[in-house]
Order: sequence, then structure tokens, then C-alpha cells
Amino acid sequence: MASDYALSLEGVSKYYGDFAAVQDLSFRVPRGSICGFLGPNGAGKTSSVRMMLGLSQPSAGTISVLGGEGAKVLDRIGFLPEERGLYRKMSPVDMIVFLGGLKGMKASASRKKAIELLTAQGLGEFMYKPIKSLSKGMSQKVQLIGCLVHEPELVILDEPFSGLDPVNQQGLEDMIRDLAKRGATVLFSTHVMAHAERLCENVVMLTKGRKVFEGTLRQARERAPRYLELEGALTREQVTGLPGVSEVIDAGAGEEGACRWRLRFLPGVTPNEALKTVLVGGLDVRRFEAHEPTLHDAFIVLTNGGEPT
Repeated sequence: MASDYALSLEGVSKYYGDFAAVQDLSFRVPRGSICGFLGPNGAGKTSSVRMMLGLSQPSAGTISVLGGEGAKVLDRIGFLPEERGLYRKMSPVDMIVFLGGLKGMKASASRKKAIELLTAQGLGEFMYKPIKSLSKGMSQKVQLIGCLVHEPELVILDEPFSGLDPVNQQGLEDMIRDLAKRGATVLFSTHVMAHAERLCENVVMLTKGRKVFEGTLRQARERAPRYLELEGALTREQVTGLPGVSEVIDAGAGEEGACRWRLRFLPGVTPNEALKTVLVGGLDVRRFEAHEPTLHDAFIVLTNGGEPT
């Protein structure tokens, strides 16, 4: 019986001499899901991906990729590296046929699939032109199609949105969603939390080679503080006594001499009860604004151990 997980790491570490690039890393990616692999530069993401692909062996721990070892199931994996590489004098069709051949595809089958995918991505009129004449966004689409032409079960994308304009970023997001719809599993790393927030079901966060979070988007956001901003004729004593408040920050003067307070709340507590108390209690409030944490807020808190700015 096939595992429910396309990717599983258990206690994985990677040492280069005395330097620990990855330390005791464990996480699982369910089949058919989109998972964000997040962390600052130097967090250990690239070292981890190389081990998943079988390009590097772990110093400790075990890795299961599609039920086997990465090096033995490469034909079932699609990989887009952060450092792109295309033969600039080749046409997109010929480039994709070449990449398909590396995965064991017959030229006729990969050519047919290349034409279909290029046309679907709006590159039909460019499919026989030299890649050097294409824009960066077009070239990136060609490379992505090249890693998808053999219809892989697992797709690993390393910083796929790097350098793309908003239109091409949106196109790439659509392609990633389509992959999941057809049953593929997607693991992608990115520094842009907005992409992960729109695409991912689950996220894994690393810092300094260690996992600091694994779970759903909702669970990640809950690790960052919520806050409520109030403006009016309010004293510190009045706002400190509101339900669930863990910290009161002076946010400066508001309009016409009003006080502005930023209220942070205990973990798992929403601002709703405090806001209800303010409104029902007849306090002099001229403006209020509740801020729910974003994935970016959670990323800052979890990877740096500090509050988001």
C-alpha cells in the first residue's frame, strides 16, 4: 500500500565538517498537497532539497521520496532549481524535448506535450524561436514546463517566483494550482510570504538548519500576535483592563489630541471580546482597527524570535 506522504524526512542532519547545515529535520508532505518550504537565506533549504533529490547524502536520518530514495525515483520528480539554466540557442520546443529525454520520454511524446504546454501558457508563437530572444518570464515558463513535461508525481520548486513581474507570478501560481488539481504534490521554497499564503495548505519553516514550525497556514498565523488599535479619550488603565490584553503600547497621539493605543493579546485570544467591552461600556473611542496576523508576521516571529515590524 502506497504511503499517504509523497515526502518524509525523519531526524535528518547534514554536516560539512564542523558546520551543521541541517539539524534533526523531520516533516512530511501529504500526497496531492502544496507545501511551502520557508526560511531565511542560509536556513538549510537548499541542503535539504539536495538530500531529497539524492544529490547529497544525509549525515544522519532517513528520507523517503515517493516511497523510495530520491536518486531511484528521479524520473517521477520534477525539479526547478533556483539557478536557472537553458541552452539559449535552442528553441523552447527542442529544449523541452531534450529535458523530457533525460527523464526517459520518447521524443515524439515530449514534443507533443511541449507544444500543448507552451500553447496553454501563451508561448505558442515563440515555441520555435531561440530562447535568447525570450523575456525572463517567458524563459522561466519554458524551464518550468521542462520540469513538468514528464508529468511528475512530485514537483520541487526552489524560489520559483524570483525575478518575475506580477503578471508572470500570477501565471506561475495558476500552474502550481493546476499541478495539485491533477494530483501532483508540490514543495516550493520562497521568501515571498504572499505566494505561500495564497497557495499553500501546509508550511514548514526553517532557521539556522532547524525546523521551527510545521503545520497549516492557520496554525502558523496563530503563532503571531493579534492586536487592536484604539484611538480616543482613553487612559492606559482603561485599556489595560480589557479582556485578554497581554500588552499595551503607546502608539502616539491621534487626531485632536486623542490617545492611540496598540493592544496585544494572549495566545489564541481574539480582539473581539475587548472590542465588545469597549463599545458596550461606552468608552470614548473615535476609531478602532483590528489586525489579524499574516503569514509574514508568523514568519518573522518564528524565524527570528521577535515581533513583526
